[in-house]
Amino acid sequence: MPQIKLSYFDFDGGRGEPVRLAMALGNIPFEDHRFPLSDWPLLRDQTPFHQVPVMEIDGETFTQTNTMSRYVGKLAGLYPQDPLEAARCDEVMSVIEDILGKVIVTFRIEDEDEKRLARIALAEGPISLYLKRLDEMLTERGGQYFADNRLTITDLKVFVWIRGLRSGILDHVPADIVETQAPGLVEHFERVNAHPGIVAYYESRKSAQS
Repeated sequence: MPQIKLSYFDFDGGRGEPVRLAMALGNIPFEDHRFPLSDWPLLRDQTPFHQVPVMEIDGETFTQTNTMSRYVGKLAGLYPQDPLEAARCDEVMSVIEDILGKVIVTFRIEDEDEKRLARIALAEGPISLYLKRLDEMLTERGGQYFADNRLTITDLKVFVWIRGLRSGILDHVPADIVETQAPGLVEHFERVNAHPGIVAYYESRKSAQS
């Protein structure tokens, strides 16, 4: 088994979380290097593209979340071997990266009124569009999972995004936007959330934080 170190912010969410979940589900040992947001200005220039997560595999540094997701997905048996199913997996992961990129831009807006208007526009526009289309894609692919008729890394990536939206962490984006725009994704979220491995992972996180 390779020696893996994942470096990302110290919270249970964001781009690094699906990778952590996949390694937990696959019982893949790794160093979970978490650091507070306040340390980011000091660490930023140490990363290849001034962004995280960053993964070290046997001492070699890798960037790009979907690259890490595919890699650990293969190690954990959570990535399809069939080329068509792999394409379905990759498509949805890229969709999530698209919408995350649009959301992250708003975190850089300092003026609160400007940020509020930008978040409202996001909620009414791209976020609603992406939720509805992903809901349709899920239905078209059987209604349970996004690829291979089973849990894959893609489902973990969608799960983490939906978890964040439903938490209300995004100011000015309604916390019930998933329920109103994509009820099928709520069912998908609950399905993934009930997976024994997911339950065990977040129980272990509660223990670590207490």
